[in-house]
Amino acid sequence: MMTISEIKTLLEGFFQPVELVGDGDTVITGPAKIEEAGAGQVSFVANEKYYRFLDEARASLLIVHSDAPVGDGAGSRSFLKVKDPYTAFVFVLEKFAGTRQITAPGIAASASVASSARLGRNVSIGQHAVIGERCTIGDDTVIGQNTVLMHDVAIGSNCVIFPLVACYDGTIIGDRVIVHSGTVIGADGFGFAPQQDGSYIKIPQMGNVQIEDNVEIGANTTIDRATMGTTLVCRGAKIDNLVQIAHNCRIGEDTVIASQAGISGSVRIGRQCLIGGQAGFAGHLEIADKTSVAAKAGISKSFSQPGQAIRGVPAQPMRDQLRQEALIRGLGDMKAKLEALEAQLKALQERNA
Repeated sequence: MMTISEIKTLLEGFFQPVELVGDGDTVITGPAKIEEAGAGQVSFVANEKYYRFLDEARASLLIVHSDAPVGDGAGSRSFLKVKDPYTAFVFVLEKFAGTRQITAPGIAASASVASSARLGRNVSIGQHAVIGERCTIGDDTVIGQNTVLMHDVAIGSNCVIFPLVACYDGTIIGDRVIVHSGTVIGADGFGFAPQQDGSYIKIPQMGNVQIEDNVEIGANTTIDRATMGTTLVCRGAKIDNLVQIAHNCRIGEDTVIASQAGISGSVRIGRQCLIGGQAGFAGHLEIADKTSVAAKAGISKSFSQPGQAIRGVPAQPMRDQLRQEALIRGLGDMKAKLEALEAQLKALQERNA
């Protein structure tokens, strides 16, 4: 529990100014969605279209934008006005969420840890986890139950590896990385040489995967090792559940990839890109920094201009694609008009015959 004044002090560590409208002594017991929040709870309004909740919400505290029209008096409801209410609410959520316990502290008796593995301070390893030869695990990192680290895996400090994750040999993971259950890092890339008789010869996958600092990887995602060299996920990238990243890809810093996106081999995606769900990338493409890719887009060529929004199949700049969509929607009317003109022309020809 925290008073509103204590929440204000918390947010002042991240934002200036933070303005309180209302009673700072009210006790807040936790956060809630604005539609469901009641007395003693905190919620937020970050978008003008939800300003109706400024009067309708029953929460005791609303975190709102500095320009929100809350008036001079707040009655039974208080407001904290900040420049970024969405991020401010994230900090409040963090405060109330506390620390999630993935596994019991320490090394579980049923865990298998190779004698050549090196563990930092305060490492926790869950039941039936397997830590292979010459693995290194940094300080304060947590390895969940039934997770497998094959040989020569390096994991940094303050990481959380949830249960049932598999890291193949040679995988390198930086600091403060979160990997959710079911994810496989470092499986062989999809490389096969076709033969004249229609069969295939497997191409040895001799590279590895490197995950840099502050990356989060969702559940059941797969990141394949490079054929040679490294498949690289750069600092701060956020990858959703059920994403496929193929061999020799490079995912840029702070890029976000939504669920079910599929990225073929040797694709290079720039910094701070936004990749929508179910987007598909052909191989050996380059995507410039700050590109936004719409959901279900099919990317068949490179896009070198930074900051573009692309969509469609095949993907193209959004303005061009929307124009084509509008034309396609009008094809029915155009067909009807063309058929009417053809009928008129035929009638004229018959009269003049």
